[in-house]
Amino acid sequence: MTGDVAVLGAGMHPWGKWGRSFVEYGAAAARTALADAGIDWRDVQSVVGAGTVRCGYPGYVAGATFARALGWQGARVTSVYAACASGAQAISTARAQILAGMADVALVVGADSAPKGFFAPAGGERPDDPDWLRFRVLGATNPAYFALYARRRMALYGDTLEDFARVKVKNAAAGALNPGARYRRPVTLDDVAGSPVVADPLRLLDICATSDGAAALVLTSMDFARRHGAPDPVRIRAVSTVSPVYPRTVLDLPDIATDSSTAAPAPAEPFRAALTRAAYEEAGIGPEDISLAEVYDLSTALELEWYEDIGLCAAGEGAGLVRGGATALGGRVPVNTSGGLASFGEAVPAQAIAQVCEVTWQLRGQAGARQVPGARAAVTANQGLFGHGSSVIAVA
Repeated sequence: MTGDVAVLGAGMHPWGKWGRSFVEYGAAAARTALADAGIDWRDVQSVVGAGTVRCGYPGYVAGATFARALGWQGARVTSVYAACASGAQAISTARAQILAGMADVALVVGADSAPKGFFAPAGGERPDDPDWLRFRVLGATNPAYFALYARRRMALYGDTLEDFARVKVKNAAAGALNPGARYRRPVTLDDVAGSPVVADPLRLLDICATSDGAAALVLTSMDFARRHGAPDPVRIRAVSTVSPVYPRTVLDLPDIATDSSTAAPAPAEPFRAALTRAAYEEAGIGPEDISLAEVYDLSTALELEWYEDIGLCAAGEGAGLVRGGATALGGRVPVNTSGGLASFGEAVPAQAIAQVCEVTWQLRGQAGARQVPGARAAVTANQGLFGHGSSVIAVA
């Protein structure tokens, strides 16, 4: 049995701070995806909703919420939560249902209305909750975590503040071409350097905002796609959601300490690299086959780390890629052609779905001014709290 499922529809609600319900955003993205696929809502057999969160915690009934907003019609519903990887877990769930023969047509939706400022833990006393502890014990907001990684790269590899700023400049240039992006203004190195310090060494323009937004996909079996008049659709060939391997030897919030490496050797590869390696192995391709990538640029420094984790270069060489323009539009392997989180901000349940929307449009040749010529294969990658992460491979 092939592991491919077809992407017949992709839709988004623009990112921003709109002050409305996440249900409104998700329903709008779903209707756009259904129209793009040419499929009536009543023909959808499964709805998988990425769990909408508040301050990093799940609890909103996404699958059934979106099905109700679109109009009850009897489809099975599933709600999935995996922090920032929720969207990819929802894709994986829908794909599994299709490959198992449980559904021919599945709708995947993620949406959120994010708080102003950074994400903080929900109220209450929870001393056994690592996310609550990292705020209460360390005072470590997400920007503090991003700054720790930036300092680590500076110490290990000699990355500079200008290297980080180049990532923002690159992503802002792509985001300026994307009608769905929240921030659509090019920036310069001086703009980044002149923005306020948030968590040293990172400045305001080095980190992503929190946003409202939504994304949706219509996934189908390959047989259904052919019957529907789409003989050669974009296909999802692999979805990786592997977990970390003991011991964790690099601090990874919300955990506030590493595992001891005295009793066991460190893993051969870090968690993020394992995510994409598993996806490449499932898809039967490698980094050399990739035309573009969408990665989780919570900060500019973290994007450089992803270059290495998705196999574009060796450890410590990420800054060299951005310096040489290899990951910009027109470069060897453009990364974050959508503009990334730098241009969108975080709408947590929608982010991994939005990544697949972008690569779908790229692989169809529908990305307009940000189009990667001749795109044939793409990889997405992100990491969330509590050992969650994902990587998706799509091919034309």
